[in-house]
Amino acid sequence: MKPLSRIAAIVKKEVRQLRRDRLTFGMVVGLPVIQMLLFGYAINTDVRNLKTAVADQAETHLSRQLVAGLAQTQVVNIVERVASPEELEDRLRRGKISIGVVIPADFDRRVVDRSRSAVQLLVDGSDPTILGVANKLRSMPLAFDSTVRARPGVDIVEVRPYYNPERRTPVNIIPGLIGVILTMTMILFTAVAIVRERERGNLELLINTPVSSAELMIGKIVPYIVIGMLQLALILAVGRLLFDVPVRGSILDLYLCASAFVAANLSLGLLISTAAKTQFQAMQMMVFILLPSILLSGFMFPFDGMPVFAQYIGEALPNTHFIRLSRGIMLRDASIGELLPDLYYLIGFTLVAMTLAALRFTKRLD
Repeated sequence: MKPLSRIAAIVKKEVRQLRRDRLTFGMVVGLPVIQMLLFGYAINTDVRNLKTAVADQAETHLSRQLVAGLAQTQVVNIVERVASPEELEDRLRRGKISIGVVIPADFDRRVVDRSRSAVQLLVDGSDPTILGVANKLRSMPLAFDSTVRARPGVDIVEVRPYYNPERRTPVNIIPGLIGVILTMTMILFTAVAIVRERERGNLELLINTPVSSAELMIGKIVPYIVIGMLQLALILAVGRLLFDVPVRGSILDLYLCASAFVAANLSLGLLISTAAKTQFQAMQMMVFILLPSILLSGFMFPFDGMPVFAQYIGEALPNTHFIRLSRGIMLRDASIGELLPDLYYLIGFTLVAMTLAALRFTKRLD
């Protein structure tokens, strides 16, 4: 019985310690509940409300019926009307829309004779999910007259995939995977930084030096920025050699955006390290950031198809903005000037997170 009593005593001691450690106890109870509620509502493979622009060059009753029919499917969300297909291509390249609808001037005649397609869907084919949804639109009701729809001939709707005509999944996955890998490694490196200094007894030495909190924070992240750039080079090389994933845009633009992204993740990791008491707590908090960064960033599911509240959460995550940047530069040959809002967000996020981390570190020293 003595071994059992000793084991029971250890169990009792661990339970008491867990109850005193409120952060860990909150993670144990709150983390699964919050994630079940969040991801249960946010993750939806039935994609809806894809941002769509229309170039209606016919402007007839029948063309307006087509547009109304597309809107009624709720698969697309028509956010803009433009004058030409070239404007649609421009918005696709900049990531403003996922689908462009081209209705030619002779649309009514094409619908009647059915010798060729009457409408084109220009689709961001870099995401196979969006392309699959666009293909389904050809068989959905488009509010046409039944007598018109019954005529034999080619499909009324033609789908033209852009940026990934071969429909290869790695072309979509690798640019997003860059963000996931950098998020995981960069936050992990710095999330334990301050905690490790405290556990090793080095924090007292740093307190007695003339180094300010801001200088300490910057000094902590600079080496890891270099490591992040090396990781990016490795991922790009493997993606090119093994999966033939292109970099159609400027490699310099990609590295500039990646630098801002790495700095944002490192700053977030430092902020976590100022809140955690142990390295284990820091890693728990990192997981709380990592899962939303994978599931709510547009990496696995189209961002526009998520509920609005999930999109707000996703917009706060650095990975969401970097995935837009990486896919825009690597796949759509977008310039950094066309993607500035996402780059500005990463820079602003870094400044805010660094400031908060420095302020929290100062309070801890007090």
